[in-house]
Amino acid sequence: MLIDILAAAGGEAAPQNQFGFLEAMEQGGVIAWTIFGILVIMSVGSFYILITKLFEQNKIMNQYKAVRTQFWRAATLSEGAAKLEKNSAWRQLVDDGLAAEAEHNKLTDHLEAHDWLHGSLARSEASINAKLAGGLPFLASVGATAPFIGLLGTVIGIYRALINIGLAGSASIDKVAGPVGEALIMTAIGLLVAVPAVLAYNWLQSRNRRIAELLSGFSTDLLAYMTSGGAIKPQAATKTATPQSGKPATTAPAAAKPVTATGSATPPRA
Repeated sequence: MLIDILAAAGGEAAPQNQFGFLEAMEQGGVIAWTIFGILVIMSVGSFYILITKLFEQNKIMNQYKAVRTQFWRAATLSEGAAKLEKNSAWRQLVDDGLAAEAEHNKLTDHLEAHDWLHGSLARSEASINAKLAGGLPFLASVGATAPFIGLLGTVIGIYRALINIGLAGSASIDKVAGPVGEALIMTAIGLLVAVPAVLAYNWLQSRNRRIAELLSGFSTDLLAYMTSGGAIKPQAATKTATPQSGKPATTAPAAAKPVTATGSATPPRA
């Protein structure tokens, strides 16, 4: 503001910056704006997938608490399933297991119940994992291609700078600043889009692996419960008082025997 005041006092207009972001993009024309739009769409899509998948994973992990505290305390699987949320991954496993158990008697070819139930639960578990993995290929694609899309804008910007140098006959700063600035901007935008996508992909993948472990354990418990007729049932998560680790349990001290004056224990009376 002080510069503007001094320039106005001197009767001269303040110098204007002609090499900003918008100016560089306008010099790049349709190609620069197209590349910039593609990178913006990729960035918005990456953050959308990150947020939605994060909410989905948190929901499944929170529902697992109900499985540990409520489901296995029920008398039957049907009662336990009623305590779970509808359309949840855990409810789907239980419903698919019950449906497979009911359909086993309809098979004309003799097939072990264990093999039939194991295949049905594995198929249900695979469908849940596939749903959780939805959208992650987009993050992987963004992380792999965004730097190259930005590099395409960089190449075009450098090419335009070389053309301006050839036409002007000299590499003056006013001829190359715009195209070179556009090239650097595209490189930076490509990296800013790719890095968050890669980090989000790796983070969501690690959380999916944790959920897959929980689903596999729950599926194994269901299979053992159903094939044993309810004889094998995992212990429900209850809070019980347990002795502190590292401290041996103490026992009541034995009653001391009276000692005679000579130091020997008195014999019991007949």
